[in-house]
Amino acid sequence: MYSEFYNRLSVVTGASSGIGLALTESLLAAGSSVIAMARHPGELEKLRDLYADRLHWLPGDVTQASDLERLSAYAKGLAPVDYVVPNAGVAMLASGADTAAFDQLWAVNGAGALNTLAALRGQLATPASVVFIGTFLSRLAFPGLAGYIASKTALISHARTLAVELAASNIRVNVVSPGPTATPIWKTLGMEDSELAAVANSVNGRLLDGTFLEPKAVAEVIMFLLSRSARSICGQEIVVDGGYTLR
Repeated sequence: MYSEFYNRLSVVTGASSGIGLALTESLLAAGSSVIAMARHPGELEKLRDLYADRLHWLPGDVTQASDLERLSAYAKGLAPVDYVVPNAGVAMLASGADTAAFDQLWAVNGAGALNTLAALRGQLATPASVVFIGTFLSRLAFPGLAGYIASKTALISHARTLAVELAASNIRVNVVSPGPTATPIWKTLGMEDSELAAVANSVNGRLLDGTFLEPKAVAEVIMFLLSRSARSICGQEIVVDGGYTLR
């Protein structure tokens, strides 16, 4: 669909599962080479045989400066970088008064994403496109997820200003905010299976088609924003939530 990705270089963090994995697969299928950074290879192993010449798995943690320095050095060997999606993210249940939890969440969801872009700034092509990952929850109050929501909402706001600051360098910055998506992150919240099932039933009741989004559906929107088809879209947030926030 997007021939422009052919022979281009993309960087995706948190690439071993969920939306990051779906996006990595979409970019590879479109002809891009991808530096896929993740702490563990996870589901990326399934893509290695298909795209061994263009898939570059780089073990790393976006909260570690040394790992981001390695990412920068690796990208420099393949540069320039055309597309960046700092997708790595974590979630946890914690009281809104738990500032220590917010610090942990911000380290990955906010600072980790911003530092990923900063580490790659010198390797970016002209033009280049960046898509950050927000959350549909920035419009809502969801008990137990205050820190997660705050970290993502701050990132969304920061991205708007970055879009203005980087425009002179022909670097577009946008945000995709996924809604309820069938990814492993739900199982990291520490809830019992019965609790997760109850939450899922409640969420499904607000989705227009009654079911969680598939990661590929979110990846398709990210691909659009990265592409030249979205060349006039700058500093915007696209919410991909299956209609959840309409009710």
